[in-house]
Amino acid sequence: MKFVTVATENAEGGILAHAVRTTNFFIAKGLRLDAAALAQLLGARVEKVAVAWLEAGDVPEDRAAERAARHLVGEGVYAKTAHAGRVNLCASQKGLLLFEPQGVNALNHVDEAITIATLPLHDMVEPGQVVATIKVNPYAVREEVVVAWEKAAKSFCVAAFRPRHASLIQTLAPGLKQSVLDKTSRATAERLEALGGALTAETRTLHESEALAAELRQRIAAGDDLILVCGACSIADRNDVIPSGIVAAGGRIEHFGMPVDPGNLLLLGAIGEVPVIGMPGCARTSQFNGFDYILRRVFAGLEVGGEVITNMGVGGLLKETPWRAEPRAAAKSGTDFSTGKRAPAPRIAALVLAAGLSSRMGENKLLLPLEGKPMLRHVVDAIRSSSIASTTVVLGHHVDAVRALFDDAYIGFVVNEDYRQGLSTSLKKGLGALAPEIDGAMVFLGDMPDVDPALIDRMIAAFDPGQMRAIIVPKRAGRQGHPVLWGRGFFSILMEKMTGDIGAKAFIGQYAEWVAEIEANHDGVFTDLDTPEAFRVRKLREPTGDDAPRRQPRLSNIER
Repeated sequence: MKFVTVATENAEGGILAHAVRTTNFFIAKGLRLDAAALAQLLGARVEKVAVAWLEAGDVPEDRAAERAARHLVGEGVYAKTAHAGRVNLCASQKGLLLFEPQGVNALNHVDEAITIATLPLHDMVEPGQVVATIKVNPYAVREEVVVAWEKAAKSFCVAAFRPRHASLIQTLAPGLKQSVLDKTSRATAERLEALGGALTAETRTLHESEALAAELRQRIAAGDDLILVCGACSIADRNDVIPSGIVAAGGRIEHFGMPVDPGNLLLLGAIGEVPVIGMPGCARTSQFNGFDYILRRVFAGLEVGGEVITNMGVGGLLKETPWRAEPRAAAKSGTDFSTGKRAPAPRIAALVLAAGLSSRMGENKLLLPLEGKPMLRHVVDAIRSSSIASTTVVLGHHVDAVRALFDDAYIGFVVNEDYRQGLSTSLKKGLGALAPEIDGAMVFLGDMPDVDPALIDRMIAAFDPGQMRAIIVPKRAGRQGHPVLWGRGFFSILMEKMTGDIGAKAFIGQYAEWVAEIEANHDGVFTDLDTPEAFRVRKLREPTGDDAPRRQPRLSNIER
């Protein structure tokens, strides 16, 4: 093929090498110029054009693309009609995309004139979805290049999902909420339905090997195609409760653990020919994780075993989840009975938002006297009477006056110069100022003086991201209140999403599977003194004389 610029009247039979555009006229490149096209060009007073002339042994781009695609079509895949040197391969059925990555690389090494780009291996695809695209870059390719491509081509296939009847067994332990079990059931059913399967049965039993074994035997007798087990506790090793239960039911353990995060603690077993999967804790949510990789292969009828799983490490670091960043740093305090050592308590910081204008009050409400001291001092003293690790007050309006309320060396301050732009700016400023070793932040409003130190401690005790309790919210009479405790895994999400006067509480519903609600003993979680009337009503309840509280702030962890 050769490129030349010729007089328009001499260009018939050539391929237009470059588009021709005038004010009222356009012809796209790649058009084979016939008499009609030449008449249009001459009518538009185009005197010269660049054309490509095919030579002996050249295969036109569309013909070359169709030949290149023909040898790639396998089961569940079809090729569309070539256009402008491009052919798309599409899925004809729902399933997993199969091809040889090394074979694709070999094709792209045949010649730069023809390229192929694909979806990732084992991607789940829908009917009609493009799985690969072949592009012939020049207007023609030498015959020997097309022949070499045809010889190197290996087919693409889509392994169709096969309907399976699956059951779910959840084991129970003290403290595991009914809502978590229900969410797990819903997330599992949705996963199965997306693959063309169904959750035909769900049972719940004690987190004990023999109890689990009994349930497994019943599910085998019922004829289940697949059994899923979600434990009250994560699987620690091959001798833990869930693998022991599988073995006690006459099964075997194929593989424990996988190089995919989230999803590390997955267990693959079988009883006879029926796969039994010990689900990792992250599978309680609908977020994509390593469990999905295994489930999809099972439904597609592909091999699943130790060698397959151990080869999943490349690309196994999946999209960030709210709590994958620092799971161990945020572990709940408690005794590890395998070692007798006490796990470190989570380090929870208090963020006190005290930067607002108090526009509805008409004066700075945080400075108003209540029970013998400024309103904001009540909030901070309650925090210091709890097990909070550190306290940071976010200042903005009347910085000096608010800071002067405190002479405590162990209270930190950060100034929000953008406080007029809304609550979100103060929370972002506070989160950004926290030390990296902090596991979570409890967000307090400066105009809520009836905060209960005991409630703060109960909220901290409930914090356990490993058990999907990373957002702790007080609740009374069916209503959620303040303060709210957020695990560090959510800091970046809040920093990105919060805007204007919308605070973190607006996002609780989006991460419901991570929420634990703690019942409050009084209405202090709702007390919000931001108007003169609200403040007057609260003053009427102010104790006097011997009834006045004498609560002394507890020393902080640092002071102790």
